[in-house]
Amino acid sequence: PAATRRSSYALPAALVRRGGLVGGRWVETPAAFPVLDPASGEELGRVADCGAAEARAAVRAAHEAGAAWGRLPAKERSVRLRRWYELMMENKEELARIITAENGKPLKEAQGEIQYSASFLEWFAEEARRVYGDVIPASAKDRRILVLKQPVGVAAVITPWNFPSAMITRKVGAALAAGCTVVVKPAEDTPLSALALGELANQAGIPAGVYNVVPCSRQQTPAVGEVLCTDPLVAKISFTGSTATGKILLKHAAGTVKRVSMELGGHAPFIVFDSANVDHAVAGALASKYRNSGQTCVCTNRFLVQAGIHDKFVEKFAKAIERELHVGSGFDAKTTQGPLINEKAVEKVERHINDAVSQGASVVTGGKRHSLGRNFFEPTLLSNVTTKMLCTQEETFGPLAPVIKFQTEEEAIAIANAANVGLAGYFYSQDPAQIWRVAEQLEVGMVGVNEGIISSAESPFGGVKESGLGREGSKYGIDEYLEIKYICFGGL
Repeated sequence: PAATRRSSYALPAALVRRGGLVGGRWVETPAAFPVLDPASGEELGRVADCGAAEARAAVRAAHEAGAAWGRLPAKERSVRLRRWYELMMENKEELARIITAENGKPLKEAQGEIQYSASFLEWFAEEARRVYGDVIPASAKDRRILVLKQPVGVAAVITPWNFPSAMITRKVGAALAAGCTVVVKPAEDTPLSALALGELANQAGIPAGVYNVVPCSRQQTPAVGEVLCTDPLVAKISFTGSTATGKILLKHAAGTVKRVSMELGGHAPFIVFDSANVDHAVAGALASKYRNSGQTCVCTNRFLVQAGIHDKFVEKFAKAIERELHVGSGFDAKTTQGPLINEKAVEKVERHINDAVSQGASVVTGGKRHSLGRNFFEPTLLSNVTTKMLCTQEETFGPLAPVIKFQTEEEAIAIANAANVGLAGYFYSQDPAQIWRVAEQLEVGMVGVNEGIISSAESPFGGVKESGLGREGSKYGIDEYLEIKYICFGGL
């Protein structure tokens, strides 16, 4: 098994950087931290362990570069972003291999992430030229009212490990298009992707100080995060991660009243009504639940299936899992399920399964660690699940699909909306009236109707309740990095 886990290749030397990126220079630090392959446990290399000093230096560099970048014509910013996009596409295979090495996801998924990641640079390169102001009819004849949109300033970008490239470009593309400069703090598990993007940004002609990266270990993360959230030169915080961490960052940011956007935890319901096409629902469930081994914020966490088709759905879902999902190293061509990110993630999946089974749930398929060992876990399906079980109260973030049987539409909506978070929700139905009712009543920021995969650069991504603030991607995403300035011309 150990041999099949091993990543038997060399990282692409042209894109691998080990230092932080501050003011256009690669910065080394006295200490470095290891980046591990979650499939094998092997050390991929060591990266500069930046601390508070490096974070402050990066903020200063971003601030100093901000005036020139913000005054650059939108067309010029667009050209640089477009070139960055082109370089990503030219290096897509190498970038994907970096993701698979440090994150573990199957290479095909990593390639898809790079395509998705680059699409945000392409999209916001185009949106840079569409930041329009306004002229408002005045109430007095001798006045004119104008509205300008201007960059907020330095943006601190804090990103997670599950999409180590796309979570950066979705934020940074919008920020740079608006005329802001950024300091990126990538997850300690996956810093190599952020640094590879920095190398390509330099090649694309993004000026020194506009894109900065401060990688750091878990031990240094609190200090670096506090600098980014409290330094008065930082005007904006954009964070993707857990709700608990988001609340901590919000408290820090409150001291200087920074602009904040956050994409936090989810607990996505996936409702299958009696009117649904069961085969289509199973295909959507497979894609929604098991992408990235269940480690995405919009992955389904709770399946609600109406009584009339419950047994048929569970039977077909189990067969699809056993037939189509293959656990292994992300570099194995047949793999669809890579490892979980670390041992802690595996333990949480086990805890949720054990709790459910102890309360009467049945394991339909899977249910235990995979024979490959380490961070590999079998794709699991549970039936006879109730709302009292941990797996329906907490976000699992792993390859666990719990199925709850329900009787009425009202019951399903009540269960779905009982959570204190609301990022994504999905449902399958062929009843047009029901589709409108349920789509409008689900308390989430994004709804997939007869679709299990809903993300795209053109679509606004974000949640309600404790799932976050603001939106990313789409025409709305750039607004998060713009201030509105009202100008009154008098005496005309």
